[in-house]
Amino acid sequence: MRQIYFDNAATTFPKPPSVIEAVKLATERLGGNPGRGGHAFSKAASEAVYKTRALVAEFFNAEPENTVFTQNCTHALNLAIKGVVRPGDRMVISSFEHNSVSRPAYALMKRGVRTEVCEVGKSDDETLENLEGLLKGDVRCVVFTAASNVTGRISPIREIAELCRRRGICFIVDGAQACGVLPISLKDGMNFLCTAGHKGLYGPTGTGLLISDGAYPLSTVIEGGTGATSGELEQTGFMPERLESGTLNTVGIAGLGAGIRYVKTMGIKKIRAYEDELCGVFIEGLSKTDGIKIYRRGGGFAPIVSFNIESIPAPALSNALSLRGFALRGGLQCAYLAHRSLNTLPDGTVRFSPSVFSAERDVRLLCEELKKICKTGL
Repeated sequence: MRQIYFDNAATTFPKPPSVIEAVKLATERLGGNPGRGGHAFSKAASEAVYKTRALVAEFFNAEPENTVFTQNCTHALNLAIKGVVRPGDRMVISSFEHNSVSRPAYALMKRGVRTEVCEVGKSDDETLENLEGLLKGDVRCVVFTAASNVTGRISPIREIAELCRRRGICFIVDGAQACGVLPISLKDGMNFLCTAGHKGLYGPTGTGLLISDGAYPLSTVIEGGTGATSGELEQTGFMPERLESGTLNTVGIAGLGAGIRYVKTMGIKKIRAYEDELCGVFIEGLSKTDGIKIYRRGGGFAPIVSFNIESIPAPALSNALSLRGFALRGGLQCAYLAHRSLNTLPDGTVRFSPSVFSAERDVRLLCEELKKICKTGL
């Protein structure tokens, strides 16, 4: 049975041919450890890593020394949040945060950090009003997702950045669902932009980015080998090595560079327009079907659609679709707070998320299958 993939909010698949080729060549040719020797193999790996670092920095309007490679977006968010926040500090996160934000916040609460949740409103103005009410007093850090991984709801990042800037508050953005699909960069005013390499940037899994404006030095969560100041027991102060202890994922980084070049060639505007069109086809295809609820309220949206069929739990529905040849994410999507806000606990939703490689005919096939399920059940 042909399998149709609509779980690109988790990881884009398939990858562009150029990414596959870059990974293959890196595996074949870049066998050295970058920054860990003066021999030709190490130098070749270091050069490849730096080329991608410079490309990332240019793409997100950052400086190479403030562009850190991580394992994934969760890793980047943990480095940023735990590197800024101290016991006794107060931080604010949104009600639509992924567990990669809410769980570090919860862990920090056990260490004396006061965490408050800003409810995402029906409109951006309501969200901003809710946030302003929480920024009275001493707040060290605000963390917001640029776009929800459950509904695709886009946050008013620039306006939030301005609120934080005026109050001297560090602003951390989870860009996992935005980067490569929405025009987001440090020009939007955040202090830290954390993102995955394997989603909208079309890189391999095991790649992520922590990008900063350099205004907030981070304490380290991990210490170890960096290739810099190796004769000292103190973790190096040089960036980005300070936050990149251990051997880098050279192969993944090479693939990430190819993914970003692919996005640049395609153009973010064109990518979003195509994926938005597919979401429109999906929503329209189900608009007259009784029993289907789509979770979209207020504001703009990244190309993600969450839905449910009445009386069928989301995990059961996604499993049934998988057996019929459609890959969609069912459940809580690692976003407890978002589902609490949407009143979709304990089963969550089923999430439809296309990519540039998705086909309209396949979206229509999915709609027809869902209509059948609405009529006949599982």
